[in-house]
Amino acid sequence: MKKYFLTTPIYYVNAAPHIGHTYTTIAADAIKRLKRIQGYDVTLVTGTDEHGQKIERAAAAANKSPQAFTDVVSAEFRKQWEDLGLQIDAFQRTTAPNHAKVVQEFFATCLKNGYVYKNAYTGQYCVSCELYVTDAKPGDNCPDCGRPTETVTEENFYFKLSAFQDQLLELHEKNPEFLQPESKRNEVLAFIRQGLKDISISRTTIKWGIPVPNEAPHVFYVWFDALNTYRSAVDAATWPADLHLIGKEIVRFHAIFWPAFLWAAGLPLPKKIFAHGWLLFENDKMSKSKGNIVRATPIKNVIGADALRYFLLREIPFGSDGSFSYDALIGRYNSDLANGLGNLCSRTLALIQQNCDSRIPQSSGDPEIAAAAALAVDSALDSYEQLNFSKALETIWGFIGTLDKFIVERAPWKLAKSGETAKLHETLYTAAEAVRLITELVSPVIPESAAKIWAQLGFETSLDSVRTDDLTWGKLPVGQTIQNLAGVFPRADLKLMTEEMKQGEAAELARQKELLGQTAAPAEAAAPAAPPAPAMAEGVSPIAPEITIDDFIKVDLRVGLVKTAEKVKGADKLLHLSIDIGEPEPRSIVAGIALAYQPEQLVNRKVVIVANLAPRKLRGLTSQGMIVAASLEGGSPALAAFIEEVPVGARLK
Repeated sequence: MKKYFLTTPIYYVNAAPHIGHTYTTIAADAIKRLKRIQGYDVTLVTGTDEHGQKIERAAAAANKSPQAFTDVVSAEFRKQWEDLGLQIDAFQRTTAPNHAKVVQEFFATCLKNGYVYKNAYTGQYCVSCELYVTDAKPGDNCPDCGRPTETVTEENFYFKLSAFQDQLLELHEKNPEFLQPESKRNEVLAFIRQGLKDISISRTTIKWGIPVPNEAPHVFYVWFDALNTYRSAVDAATWPADLHLIGKEIVRFHAIFWPAFLWAAGLPLPKKIFAHGWLLFENDKMSKSKGNIVRATPIKNVIGADALRYFLLREIPFGSDGSFSYDALIGRYNSDLANGLGNLCSRTLALIQQNCDSRIPQSSGDPEIAAAAALAVDSALDSYEQLNFSKALETIWGFIGTLDKFIVERAPWKLAKSGETAKLHETLYTAAEAVRLITELVSPVIPESAAKIWAQLGFETSLDSVRTDDLTWGKLPVGQTIQNLAGVFPRADLKLMTEEMKQGEAAELARQKELLGQTAAPAEAAAPAAPPAPAMAEGVSPIAPEITIDDFIKVDLRVGLVKTAEKVKGADKLLHLSIDIGEPEPRSIVAGIALAYQPEQLVNRKVVIVANLAPRKLRGLTSQGMIVAASLEGGSPALAAFIEEVPVGARLK
């Protein structure tokens, strides 16, 4: 079987993962799934870059050792990819012992081949970019990031980058596909033509790094270290990479430094590098200082991972900057997924269920739709191959529009009433076969949802087994039974879901700060001192800080009636309740009140619940709210109750 090896960037762990990291990794996961359809045995590598001065300082700010700090943040990256269902084959850390061995051997080879030497240097250094700033003077800012530089004097090992200037120029001039998009290739060519200088590949002013053998106190420069993660993550036979996916801000390191390092060590180059753009938040660059960073988990918890995957790959032409907003996410979800693909699948399968005893009818389908499908498949696959996800999805949704028009014009509900069985069967087979092809085409982008549609079509095999040869008309088995019909993309409420995602974002930020031992930044000016709180009775908690009416009305308190109650296995303090608050279905709520109440005491009792709290998982159960109770001495809860008769679902104001 053909091999295909692709990588994401090796993410720097000075902060926890956000949606920018997610964007690249989702794209890599989609490429892996596409390459598997094409028949490749695919290896996808990601990991974390954990050395350098920025990490030392971030760890110190969090009151942790560098190793403890990187352990926490690296685990957050791994957890994020697992939570999103991404198919990562190897997750490599630069603190792994086998990685250090690869870096040290790589250095020894470059040294032996005459491309490394030792020299002393005094100049301006940017801690943020981990780079010396050429021609800068004390007090100057870094031209790349705008932050102040620091004056550094130290002995370094240097790499003879200048020796590879002509070779690098030839690489990029004669191989335009090596670095994409074209705009990044042009930037790199311009940089090379200005003249390349030798670069430092070791540091003596920091301790957190891989030691240069027999050269204490030298440690390897972070980029000489990190780039080798692509090799240390796999065996020697897997190298070189077919594709490095990177962000545009690290093009120089990958398209200039990395090829030169590899040549110096006598190793083959990666076959292709693709640099995507930045993901902005409402057209503004995300940054911790601006407080506008978006994280993937709150979005996934509210609207699903596939909705996020689809939005990122459909909305933003890969290689260009793009903007994220909650409004655009939900708008795209409702228009394309709920009203588009979701509606097509639901309507098609429901018509087969009603008119064909839930079996795929006998027919070869409409030839015009079959021809349109073939064109859509070829065009979408070609766009995918160019990493033009947006165009591929646009093509697929154009075909969905063609199919919607076909169904409306054929009006199978009328054909059923008029007894035109042959034409009815042709219409429904055409629609179902088109849904099969669409499902296979979109599976790299929305794998979880595609798998649900696939199962409803009656397939017992996994979508992972689909190959390019299957993307031809007429492969849907006649007589196959469709089953377990259910809407895959329910419509999303813009206001409600936006608020839920924002609440989840705030909770996720608080969790990450607690995890890293961080506290909120001090205010620029001290707030006026609050008056002393009144003394409270013994054993009573002090009053919390004041809030405004705007804060209070965000909390939606509802009257609920407990329908069922049972203990949660393996949890002494938890009860699982179903509570009617006037919605079509009772709420599932997990409450820590088992030590105070027996299940039978709660059935048919009215309680107060927080109805707009983001759902969370507890012991494998979904809790869709929180019961209101007073905390008594010893931590025992007492449920809020009513004297008067109050209807179920009434809101407390």
